Amino acid sequence: MKKKLRIGIIDLVSKSPTKALWARVMYPNLASIMPQVLGVWCEEEGHDVAFVCYTGFEDLIDELPKDTDLVFIGTFTQSAQLAYALSNLLRSKGILTAIGGPHARCYPQDAQKYFDYVLGFTDKEVIQQVLNDLSPHRPMGMYLSAQIQPKNLPGVKERWKFIEPTLKKAPWIKMVPMIASLGCPYTCSFCIDSVVPYQQLEFDIIKEDLQFLLKKFKRPLVGWHDPNFGVQFDSCMDAIEEVIPPDSIDFAAESSLSLLSEKHMKRLKKNGFKALLPGVESWYDLGNKSKTGSNKGLDKVMQVSEHINMIMSYAPYMQANFVMGLDSDDGAEPFELTKKFIDLTPGAFPGYSLLSAFGEAAPLNLQLQRENRVLGFPFHFLDNSSAMNVKTKNYSYPEFYKLFVDLLRHSFSKKAIARRFQANKFSIPGWMNVVRAISSEGLGRVKYFTDIHHRLETDRQFRMFFEQETDVIPPFYVNKIKEELGPLWEWLPEGAIYHDHHAYLNSTEQQVLTA
Repeated sequence: MKKKLRIGIIDLVSKSPTKALWARVMYPNLASIMPQVLGVWCEEEGHDVAFVCYTGFEDLIDELPKDTDLVFIGTFTQSAQLAYALSNLLRSKGILTAIGGPHARCYPQDAQKYFDYVLGFTDKEVIQQVLNDLSPHRPMGMYLSAQIQPKNLPGVKERWKFIEPTLKKAPWIKMVPMIASLGCPYTCSFCIDSVVPYQQLEFDIIKEDLQFLLKKFKRPLVGWHDPNFGVQFDSCMDAIEEVIPPDSIDFAAESSLSLLSEKHMKRLKKNGFKALLPGVESWYDLGNKSKTGSNKGLDKVMQVSEHINMIMSYAPYMQANFVMGLDSDDGAEPFELTKKFIDLTPGAFPGYSLLSAFGEAAPLNLQLQRENRVLGFPFHFLDNSSAMNVKTKNYSYPEFYKLFVDLLRHSFSKKAIARRFQANKFSIPGWMNVVRAISSEGLGRVKYFTDIHHRLETDRQFRMFFEQETDVIPPFYVNKIKEELGPLWEWLPEGAIYHDHHAYLNSTEQQVLTA
């Protein structure tokens, strides 16, 4: 008879304590699905599970699962240093630790230094291996990964005991996480999902979950976690329409402009899709994803703006996503074109990601490491928003950040905020955009990157790190990590703010030599 284990699971939504209004409203709605899935699988194996979703408002040390044999931590790279500190604290108490999620997939060699188990693609068999082994692996953790993503995942009904406590932390908006597919059919070179084959999950589970939610809420709100929702568009809509009345559940989804035709938008509106987050990415590249073909520059701006304004006539909340610093960008024009887009498309909230290379996430990263264009930024800042760890092809750092700050100021000026609010007809989506714009995602970024640009212009030591003249992390970043980790800074293992930013390249070359 197997020993009944006490298992803790921690989902790190936030990388540090926060008091931001946007975080209060939205972070409980950003909980990941896989930590909840792990909870179901561990209980199916007969073990007790204590589950914590950290949104930045809890006392994390106080919330840590007590008297456990093993703790799983799920995290994106931005929370890796927090995860390392937690693992060190837990291991000091004799508890085994495992890490999964995007960071474990992107930086497995680094994570192995701080955890007993590092999990890549994770299915139930991988979890069973961990539970059956259950032994310390130090100084280097055991790396385990399935060959492919799981064929199926437990649905909302099975995960509900882990979803419900997290939703209770959300003051107003309560978004239930669902997923209809894994992987992505597009091949954006910078994206972690571009190398994962597209896979539709079972429609029967999706239909059962939608019916379940209608019994739990008067009008449920569902956030689809698909990398690209609606690839099998008609099949997805058929499944929804088969089991719920029209427009009885509100949905939010990330999709591509190529899928959001007017015909599809009419059907999405009929079925309650209220928020859409398509990727524009670039004015010079990725035309297949935005359905702009060979159009580039201003022609693409005009076409995309018209397309998004059409979408917003059917869906009230729209976020248009851009990647800044791509090799196809040169000079001021990309930034000026984005300003033009802001003016032509006042209702859309602009989401700006800085080009980042997350370890082994994408094939492009291997090329960037070969070209010595990847910087050793601490993981704490690798959130697509706080730092760009790729040296741009066509800009100096001061030049890039000057142009980026100018774009941010245009995007979150009083005039732009007012026009966005007005375009959203003074509705709840309009108010959400105002909150985002005046918080850390808008004006907060203006202030932060104005400071970064000033330091690049005036602080020689700071600039040397960016120019790869030194590997020493500037005190500005070290102090930020120390401040934001708070008491857990003392538990961060020595040297853990540094990592081998060429580990992917080195491991690939080693495999070639030993083949």
